[in-house]
Amino acid sequence: MLTRGEDVEVHALHQRGWSISAIARHLGRDRKTVRAYVRGERRPGARRRSAPDAIEPFIPYLRARFEDDAHLWLTALYDEVVALGYPRSYPTFVREVRAHGLRPHCEPCQGVRGRLTIDIDHPPGEEIQWDWFERRRAPWGGTAYVLLGTLPHSGRVRGVLAESMDQAHLVEAMDGVLRRLGGTARDWRTDRMATVIVPGSSDVQPSFAPVAKHYGVTVRPCPPRRGDRKGSVEAAVRYLCGRWWRTLTATTIEGAQESLDRFCVTIADDRPRRGSTVRALAEAEPLMALPAVPYPATIELSGPVASDATVAFRGNRYSVPHGLAGAIVTLRHRLGAPELEIVAPSGLILAVHDLRAAGAGAVVRSPEHRAGLEAAVLAAYPSARPCERKGHHPPGPEAQAAAAALQGAETREVVIDLARYAELTGTVR
Repeated sequence: MLTRGEDVEVHALHQRGWSISAIARHLGRDRKTVRAYVRGERRPGARRRSAPDAIEPFIPYLRARFEDDAHLWLTALYDEVVALGYPRSYPTFVREVRAHGLRPHCEPCQGVRGRLTIDIDHPPGEEIQWDWFERRRAPWGGTAYVLLGTLPHSGRVRGVLAESMDQAHLVEAMDGVLRRLGGTARDWRTDRMATVIVPGSSDVQPSFAPVAKHYGVTVRPCPPRRGDRKGSVEAAVRYLCGRWWRTLTATTIEGAQESLDRFCVTIADDRPRRGSTVRALAEAEPLMALPAVPYPATIELSGPVASDATVAFRGNRYSVPHGLAGAIVTLRHRLGAPELEIVAPSGLILAVHDLRAAGAGAVVRSPEHRAGLEAAVLAAYPSARPCERKGHHPPGPEAQAAAAALQGAETREVVIDLARYAELTGTVR
């Protein structure tokens, strides 16, 4: 077998008029080998087999089986051909199936891999593309959910972190992205998220239709199995995961949001794009104005009550009546409203507080809750003096009586017979 470099040299020397024998002596190869490469009977890098492939007699059967099922597992197929007399191992079988190209190509199952692609021209302000990306083992615990919105014309991207991917959190995150972009495009392009599109169709969810009307936009789902239709936001996901998420140092969701906002404004917007920058193209892109308030979706989260009768919500703590430590309560907030409701498992509203800015670290406690908690804490304090831990405390009368009862009602007096003692010890008085 000749290498590719030797094959090139063989053909070059043959074109110069060298004989087969001279070329063979020059390369230290057999003349028959050199002659086969000159005639094109052999290819460089491919060793000629001394025996036919063991799979050749089974090729008609394998082709028929792949016509039955193009996705048939090779482990199952190997069991079948072994029963028919195939003599080689499973790794050899897999290698030979691949070398002969026996498994047919299934275009619907290939997704976008290997297909022709082209950049779609997006007029300014026409479309915004949405997509979630999630990462487990977030620095603050649990899973990080990040909604990205991308303007494909300019490439500007903004993101919002959420506690969940349900519809209410999706609406809140969408509004946050739009406020960061400074407006909205006319069309919203999404994949077939169940919170936006009815599964198995291209219809908008009845619960999401009022959201689109609130912002005055049209929802356009990607065609089935055409995820590359929103390639701009897919590229943004890859970009932010590699440039921002992998190097994130924040340990709270509020700190991560600040880091993401800073990255998008200072680094992502400075990327070059079509002879300009993302920032310059985005600033010239016309966007529709946003409503004064977000769509009034209701956010609900559950959390435990701490020992100080407070429950955490987005970087702040809000009080509940004392005596509920350890209980799981529901926190309810309607977008655009200034209040936060805390609801008991029974549905009873325990407290209503003014909402503070996320991550402010505030402890919001009503006067009634403070007074009740202080009274409960003070009542739990003892009024007696501490015990004397180093004093002398012999058994008292009650302890002595109890000990006598354990030993019996009467105790015998010990009498010593001195005469008998002297007899035993051999002493004389």
